[in-house]
Amino acid sequence: MRSTFLPFSTPTIEDAEINEVIDSLKSGWITTGPKVKRFEEDFRAYVGAPFAVPLSSATAGLHLTLLALAIKEGDEIITTPMTFASTVSMIILCGGTPVLADIEPGTLNIDVNEVRRRITPRTRAIIPVHFAGQSCDMDPLFALAGEFDLTIIEDAAHAAGTEYKGRRIGSLDSISIFSFHPNKNITTGEGGMVCTADETLAEEISLLKFHGMSREAWKRFAASGTPNYDILLPGFKYNMMDIQAAIGIHQLPRLDGFIVKRAEIAEYYNRELADVQELAVPQYAPYQQRHAWHLYTPLVRIEKLSIDRDRFMEELKKHNIGSGLHYKAIHHHAWYREHMPIADSQLPNASYASERILSLPLFPKMTMDDARDVVEAVKDVIAAHRT
Repeated sequence: MRSTFLPFSTPTIEDAEINEVIDSLKSGWITTGPKVKRFEEDFRAYVGAPFAVPLSSATAGLHLTLLALAIKEGDEIITTPMTFASTVSMIILCGGTPVLADIEPGTLNIDVNEVRRRITPRTRAIIPVHFAGQSCDMDPLFALAGEFDLTIIEDAAHAAGTEYKGRRIGSLDSISIFSFHPNKNITTGEGGMVCTADETLAEEISLLKFHGMSREAWKRFAASGTPNYDILLPGFKYNMMDIQAAIGIHQLPRLDGFIVKRAEIAEYYNRELADVQELAVPQYAPYQQRHAWHLYTPLVRIEKLSIDRDRFMEELKKHNIGSGLHYKAIHHHAWYREHMPIADSQLPNASYASERILSLPLFPKMTMDDARDVVEAVKDVIAAHRT
């Protein structure tokens, strides 16, 4: 057993990020300013999006996107139950009705056939989540959107650097919302980005994110600006800060390298754990893609063990191996059980995964020795609790 604790995830922060933050602090320009604009342009160019809007979080991006689309009471939005609660919470807080479609058992991405079954005259949009960094099958989703006049909003929180059929997520004919939380493939501490080809939508989100001021309102404090301003509509305080963007502008050039390292570890896990009957390792989708490997999420076949998933995670911790829970299905959380109860039989694949899923350590600072320690601990726990 290893002598030190291996966390589930830790960000890769180097001197360039630290020095850039120090530069921001010394400059006196801490909040939204030129470094946010630089990160916006760099990220927009990286994913190939015509327009990008930097924000304080991906949750803010979901909120403002739904508001900009004028989602109202009675509007239905189809999404996956295997996601963080914010995906569904923002639909509710904007007055809409979330409709959960089941997932594919291998990839844990939303099942397009299940999406079709849930479309009604009230459906306005579909929110697919690129689970763990693997792209959903977007072509049939776009076909549904065209057939029923729906908007596609990609929850790309896991998908910075993900590609679908040779195109980066963020460049497709949709709205894509990215996260830069510390456990994501790149970080700005907290932060998010909305990418779109719709200039009008981008402009409205830009207004909503900062009190309804014009998109370049931050320039009023620059030497070339004017302190006068106007409020064009009621807005929020969802802007990204320069001290956040200072981290991001140095993270982004290393993103592809981060993904290479993540893929190396994930593929090692797949090889070493493929024959472990008590685990189901993540499956690749059959279409051309680049998996960004934000998470590595096997399913523990608890029916073959004397312990449940939560106890399995506790046992890993005793071996100095951290783990994460991504995710308990939405319909298994207390608020949703009370306010929109859904029987497990209606979402059988998500319900099965929800009781069995866990995230093993996966981050660029890991060594292959770390990965071997993880595999050894997983096998040891299974051997001790095999039925």
